[in-house]
Amino acid sequence: MFGYNGVQWLFFFYFYCLAGWCFESVYVSLKSHKWVNRGFMRGPFLPLYGSGAIMMLVVSRPFADTIWLTYIAGVIGATALEYVTGVAMEALFKVRYWDYSQRFLNFQGHICLRSSLTWGLFTVLMTRVIHRPIEKMMYMIPEQVLYYATVILTVYIVADFTLSFKAALDLRDILVKIMKVREELERIQKRLDVFIAFNNDEKEQRKIDRGGRRELWVNELSASLEQRFATVKELLLSRPSAYGESAKEEIAELRGKFSLYREREKGIGILDFYKRDMIRNNPTMRSQAYESAFEELKEMANDKKEKKT
Repeated sequence: MFGYNGVQWLFFFYFYCLAGWCFESVYVSLKSHKWVNRGFMRGPFLPLYGSGAIMMLVVSRPFADTIWLTYIAGVIGATALEYVTGVAMEALFKVRYWDYSQRFLNFQGHICLRSSLTWGLFTVLMTRVIHRPIEKMMYMIPEQVLYYATVILTVYIVADFTLSFKAALDLRDILVKIMKVREELERIQKRLDVFIAFNNDEKEQRKIDRGGRRELWVNELSASLEQRFATVKELLLSRPSAYGESAKEEIAELRGKFSLYREREKGIGILDFYKRDMIRNNPTMRSQAYESAFEELKEMANDKKEKKT
């Protein structure tokens, strides 16, 4: 196939995964003024770059003699790959690992004009400048050495990808749990607000109005609910006749639910090193569906790092 066997194609894929990681990590680290180990995986490999490089070699093959057709093929092929990968990853993991929403002429934030045009230039550079010495280097490696090195790399990369994939799925599940806990806590909050407003406590109502101007994170929401329960308790002690038996039973039930969700909240905050590093290593990651929940997770991950340092 195109003059290469399966082992050689794998070698090129791994080589460009590594080269892409080097380029991306250095670029992002310089922009961030600190070292950033970029990528979906923990090891020094970026599969998108490896896939992109192989795609460039494949789509440009029929147009090798015409530079502008090579360019167009690269633009179309790489844009399609970037879009499909972005959509699939967001659908599966509920987060975006890159986002072009703020760039000129973007489509759904997954692709944009500048990126597509750049991919075309990379395709020309890849086929006419970069790949030729890499190909020569590959042919210089003894066949058996190339085979065993590729097998070892395959085992390592599959293991790394599997752990990273699981960590990404776990992050998705944590986002969903955060949103569920928040929704339940907000229901409890609204019900308590009704009890407080029913007794015309203007001072407490003003506090509630001020607190409701922005979406609270789960820990902030829990603290806000603690304050509301304390207010309701004071009202019950100072004006025991203000609430009927059914209201008191409902308040007790709400308190029980709140305690249950506080326990769930504690479990949500646990991030192992794979999940923390995945968040830290992708500073442009964001989630449209779970934006505030993901910001809360980023805060947890960065908080842990600051405590260690």
